[in-house]
Amino acid sequence: MNGKRMQFYSWLIWSLGALFYCYEYFLRISPTVFTGDLMRTYGLGGGALGNLVAFYYYAYTPMQLPVGILMDRYGPRLLLTLAVMCCALGSFLFAATHLVWVAAMGRFMVGFGSAFAFVGVLKLAAIWLRPDRFAFVAGLATTLGMIGAMIGENALTFLVKHFGWQHVTFVSGFFGIGLGLVIWMIVRNKKPSVNQNFDYEPVKMSAIIHDLLQALKHKQIWLAGIVGGLLYIPTSVFAELWGVPYLEQARGFSSYEAAGAVSMIFLGWAIGGPVMGFISDRLHMRKVPVIFGSLIAALLLTMLLFTPNIPVKIVFSMLLIFGMFSSAENITFAIARESCSKNIAGTAVAINNMMVMFGGMCLQPIVGKVLDAHWHGTMQNGHRVFTNLAFEHAMVVMPVGLILAAVLTVFIKETHAKVASH
Repeated sequence: MNGKRMQFYSWLIWSLGALFYCYEYFLRISPTVFTGDLMRTYGLGGGALGNLVAFYYYAYTPMQLPVGILMDRYGPRLLLTLAVMCCALGSFLFAATHLVWVAAMGRFMVGFGSAFAFVGVLKLAAIWLRPDRFAFVAGLATTLGMIGAMIGENALTFLVKHFGWQHVTFVSGFFGIGLGLVIWMIVRNKKPSVNQNFDYEPVKMSAIIHDLLQALKHKQIWLAGIVGGLLYIPTSVFAELWGVPYLEQARGFSSYEAAGAVSMIFLGWAIGGPVMGFISDRLHMRKVPVIFGSLIAALLLTMLLFTPNIPVKIVFSMLLIFGMFSSAENITFAIARESCSKNIAGTAVAINNMMVMFGGMCLQPIVGKVLDAHWHGTMQNGHRVFTNLAFEHAMVVMPVGLILAAVLTVFIKETHAKVASH
């Protein structure tokens, strides 16, 4: 295979992994569009709704450690194929029931399959693409994921109104089945010139423990993960669940305005992800973009939550810029990867991703419980309505976390975009 064909094939394989990440992100954020429908269908309050949606994270977060190890040992082809199928089956289960515990199990399956997506994308990048573009490629993958989220926010608002949330979710499962088949047919675990085969390599417990301990002993991986988690909390809590209800109930937005405004966060990530990665790669600096992004994002979020009567267009702009600067979270994956040797890169990235997702797992239901605690009994169309003050109490943790992220980044050792030799 000549150079141009190899380059095309490399990007095609990586793009299929990125499309899976886009698909799973679409599934991840979809409940924010039909929170009222979920409350009405199952008779849920804020805390119970947050718990139902967080079943995604209950599977996704703890799976990050074994996912990284399995990616390093078996490679991405089989794992990504099975993961997409799991997401599709979980969508079918979530859409085909009126029992909350069955819906929770479907959401759990979606989270379980989704756990392989981003780590798989980065593993494909490590195998097939140039190593000196890793942060840029990570940002580009996030861009495609955020495009999926934007489509989800806006298209779902229209589709759910006309066809119902269960029917739309069911159809998305069929897309996953098709994507899984394509991944199996095209993706490979190694370049033709590399004598390495992941498909049938047995996994030894001693090797698993060794890889895990080698990754866990790096203090910088943990610091990067905590910072990444704090940077991602506003996206997991606000953009993925409570943002649309907040804008509708506290700001008086229509459902289309609220979905459009929240989608600006994802557009900001789509723009900022590769730009932040490119700047970080070009400057050979990781810490400065993270600190700068954290502080600007904290300022914008504080203004949004505590400034009354902001015009709709200004809110759109604020959330767009907020997304751009909070996308500095992507750089923490480069920090984690550069803190250890290449053979445990998947495990290191998985630890980082586990820490990033831990915040959403904890805070989606907690924010819902705080909202319930400040609920005054108001109902609309069969679901609870919360006041602006209730949302302020529940969401103040987000800007505080962003400021803490900037402080903790000071204690991270600068890698200068170089992979560790040990």
